[in-house]
Amino acid sequence: MRLAIIPARGGSKRIPRKNIKEFCGKPMIAYSIEAAKQSGLFDKIVVSTDDEEIAEIAKRYGADIPFMRPRELSDDHTTTIPVIAHAIRTTCPELSQLEAICCIYATAPFVHPMFIKEAYEKLKRTKASYAFSATSFPFPIQRAIRLTKEDRVEMFSPENFAVRSQELEEAYHDAGQFYWGTPEAWLEAQIIFAPHSTAVLLPRHLVQDIDTPEDWIRAEFMYKALGLHENAYKG
Repeated sequence: MRLAIIPARGGSKRIPRKNIKEFCGKPMIAYSIEAAKQSGLFDKIVVSTDDEEIAEIAKRYGADIPFMRPRELSDDHTTTIPVIAHAIRTTCPELSQLEAICCIYATAPFVHPMFIKEAYEKLKRTKASYAFSATSFPFPIQRAIRLTKEDRVEMFSPENFAVRSQELEEAYHDAGQFYWGTPEAWLEAQIIFAPHSTAVLLPRHLVQDIDTPEDWIRAEFMYKALGLHENAYKG
């Protein structure tokens, strides 16, 4: 059995009701549910939420709501792994039936079923604990600078000042879209960013964090410019 779990808490602060706010014509969470369905990989798509309105919208787009998330897992300090572990235990008490679980974030309108499939195949092929989406930094992190308390500039790694950019190792960061994991990895709360994990690399134009109203506006511009609202899941 393969399970998709979409965590969708109701208490977003910086963008109120972010998980169900309309994004290019649909509630934000709809994109994650539809990508999971289009992938054809999942026996069940579950939304873990503490919010009745989110639950109703998720059902409308084809997700299951087998439980309401408890209050102790719905505050601002709760991290993803315990939420997924709770959903696994609640949804599938017979853990021997579970092959793999994919956490898909509810605020990932650029998520594509092709990459969900690619990550699943890589998880199995490499026997990793996790396989998640990542993308490259647009600028060498070895050349990063900071401002001091005196409002002066200094490099994090001054030894790289004279090194040419093309000679510096490329670096990557979490794309914040989805995370495949084995049942053991989720239930044992294994760290995701570790040697037992692997990553599927996404092009930078398909990655956008949406944490602030400015992020939201940028994401909508990107989505429309790429024609994704007209060609969802083609190609």
